[in-house]
Amino acid sequence: MMLGNDMEVIKSELEEEDEDEKKRSSDTSNSTVASTYFDQQILIPRIDDLLWVLMSATFLGLLMQRLSARLGVVTGMHLAEISAKFYPKVPRFILWIMVEIAVIGSDMQEVIGTAIAFFILSDGKIPLYGGVLITIADTFTFLLLDKFGLRKLEAFFGFLIIVMSVTFGYEYVMVAPNQGQVLKGLFVPYCDGCGPKQLMQAVGIIGAIIMPHNMYLHSALVKSREIDRSNKKAIQEANTYYFIEASIALFVSFLINVFVVSVFAEGLYGKSSQEVYKNCLRHNNSHAEVFNTTSTQVDVDIFRGGVFLGCQFGVAAMYIWAVGILAAGQSSTMTGTYTGQFVMEGFLQLKWKRWQRVLLTRTVAILPTILISVFSGIDDMTYMNDLLNVLMSLQLPFALLPVLSFTSNKCVMGDFVNGRVMKTIAGVLTVVVIGINLFFVVVYVKELPNHWAIYLVIAILVVLYITFVTYLAWYCLIMVGLDALARIPVTNAMVCPLLFIHPLAQVCYCYLTPSKLFGWLPRKFKHIYDKVLFSK
Repeated sequence: MMLGNDMEVIKSELEEEDEDEKKRSSDTSNSTVASTYFDQQILIPRIDDLLWVLMSATFLGLLMQRLSARLGVVTGMHLAEISAKFYPKVPRFILWIMVEIAVIGSDMQEVIGTAIAFFILSDGKIPLYGGVLITIADTFTFLLLDKFGLRKLEAFFGFLIIVMSVTFGYEYVMVAPNQGQVLKGLFVPYCDGCGPKQLMQAVGIIGAIIMPHNMYLHSALVKSREIDRSNKKAIQEANTYYFIEASIALFVSFLINVFVVSVFAEGLYGKSSQEVYKNCLRHNNSHAEVFNTTSTQVDVDIFRGGVFLGCQFGVAAMYIWAVGILAAGQSSTMTGTYTGQFVMEGFLQLKWKRWQRVLLTRTVAILPTILISVFSGIDDMTYMNDLLNVLMSLQLPFALLPVLSFTSNKCVMGDFVNGRVMKTIAGVLTVVVIGINLFFVVVYVKELPNHWAIYLVIAILVVLYITFVTYLAWYCLIMVGLDALARIPVTNAMVCPLLFIHPLAQVCYCYLTPSKLFGWLPRKFKHIYDKVLFSK
């Protein structure tokens, strides 16, 4: 907060600036951005800094959505069910925990977004903890809609997507970013002067776009339509249909994200917090104090972003932004519920009623969120939202590797198994995502306080993370067909007891190579294999 003398100084400066402001064009954002593109110390990226990350993440998301949908269409089972049949008990339990973390993390983001939206729309009259509590009611409202049928629920979600498209599209038109810079940012992978903050944003973009638990969801939703799996042509048509459907959905999502990134890159790059603060005071915005006037650079989250829009284009723009956030949060509520239900049934064979599943997920999501909203504030909530995006990216290997494993195995997919090109592309992209995650952890640790206890905890978590990812990657390579890995003596001695505790493996694995077990099983074991894998 500013001292009283500082406030008087700024007010006098504003009175002088207002006289000059009348002589200039009302649209100053473009000229301001153009003159500050070369300031590499500002944390708000240029338009052409991170859009290519957004586009790359969307492409990877479409690729993995295609594979997960094909898995569900071809096998008639979703990813969690197949994982439960292939992975041994301990790994599949860990995998279930990882997916649940992603589901709960996504639900926490929905809670945070909804609470901030209500805070903005009510002009602060609904406190953050009040908005958090409201999310309990809205979840059960969706369950009520679900009782009227899936199609009505889908129509409601379609309405929410339209609301997001219109609201964020309106903000994009208002700001009118440089279209040449937007196109350059989409297709030229370059980030000038980027540091840890931009790396966190990039990792968060990857996690926010792909959403690991969505692969489990997408492989399950395709089961809602009847498909004659004895008819190869019917399966091909279904695969094509679902690919087109996923392409349209991700394209709309991509446009919305381009709108959001471009609006703030164009409007805030190169501006200091004091500049934004002065602008807010000039327009009598009640939330002007959220900008730290002593800072030389502006740092924006979903709340400050809305305040900036209100200061720059009028209070209506701020409310439109809040409506968009509210719609975005609500659209993810039921997807998390369905995903949680599918993974619990698939991994643990536990069938809960939907309201019970909602109550569990939302309770776990609300507890830390409401504590932060009561004892900390909106800054910590929005920072937690950014960290949750990063968490989504860190969870990605626990969806990417199983999807790649099963869709690349002939005994699972039959004639629809991934070809060599698809295996290579998906494998390379998976390795890139894992590498980016590990690099981010290294950079992030350097920013933490220098204390041995912090480093010890992080070291333990990183070792456990790398160990399990390595296990899944090893398993994936064997499923793809690299059975030479199983012939290494250390594999039989150390990996075999851990890796293959499957009931079938207890009978025959120690006498067979993994390629025979998973792709070309001898005739005398074939009936056992079919029974274990495809029994309902």
